[in-house]
Amino acid sequence: MGRIAVFPGSFDPVTKGHESIVLRALPLFDTIIVAIGNNSTKNYMFPVEKRKEWLKQTFAAHKQVQVEEYSGLTVDFCNSKNAKYILRGIRTPGDYEFESNIAQMNKMMQHDLESIFMLTLPEHTAISSTIVRDILKHNGDVKQFIPSGIVLK
Repeated sequence: MGRIAVFPGSFDPVTKGHESIVLRALPLFDTIIVAIGNNSTKNYMFPVEKRKEWLKQTFAAHKQVQVEEYSGLTVDFCNSKNAKYILRGIRTPGDYEFESNIAQMNKMMQHDLESIFMLTLPEHTAISSTIVRDILKHNGDVKQFIPSGIVLK
């Protein structure tokens, strides 16, 4: 079975920051499941099928990366996959504050689940899916912020 990590997110759209976190975490885990969360209260710019396709394309060369979608609690998804780790990227102190609270709650719900935080590379700190979506809404060019080969339509 090995060390399984879940990297949850909406990936609406996938960014170079997401890609970097997964690629840098590969030596730490036997399997990384990039898990597209489905939150019915969110309005996504891109359908889940498209986000899944982009993620599979981004990590196609890395057999230990799987792409799946889920709904409900991340701890329940982790449990269903026998994952003992949640992988999260941290861009700012605000991200740490937010993510550490979620990690604490996850730990209380499932004691053997560990959250692993990775700092984003300096060149990716400002990149977020929210900002990429805003640039797209205003017809801006986002190529430098998303993985190469991804075409957002």
